[in-house]
Amino acid sequence: MNKFTATITKIKSVENLNIVNFDFSGQSLSMMSLDLNEKVDVGCQVILTAKPTHIAIAKEFSGEISYSNQLDAKIIEINNGELLSSIKLNTGDATCESIITKNSSLRMNLKVGDSVTLFIKASELSIKEIIEC
Repeated sequence: MNKFTATITKIKSVENLNIVNFDFSGQSLSMMSLDLNEKVDVGCQVILTAKPTHIAIAKEFSGEISYSNQLDAKIIEINNGELLSSIKLNTGDATCESIITKNSSLRMNLKVGDSVTLFIKASELSIKEIIEC
């Protein structure tokens, strides 16, 4: 599971739906949540998580996309298996993993050292732990 330490910058709620915005190493992240812990508030430092299979990557990305979370990253390791590839990335103050198909890894000609854009849907990001409020 990928972990990102971030600070809550804004919470917008309508009924039980919440959009929570975060600062992660100077980059913006947002999360969609149906039920939010009552302790969660603006200024809290939290650990966010996202599954490796829920992280998409793009090389030389330009244009608009509906993914709320777009982070600059650098590839630090590639492990190609028979069907899947594990791509290790550095972004901000975190190291994370994206699991994509081997075909995608080869088609994109991914290499260690490549700069890429990492994408996480707001619905795939969650608060694992409140560090400090």
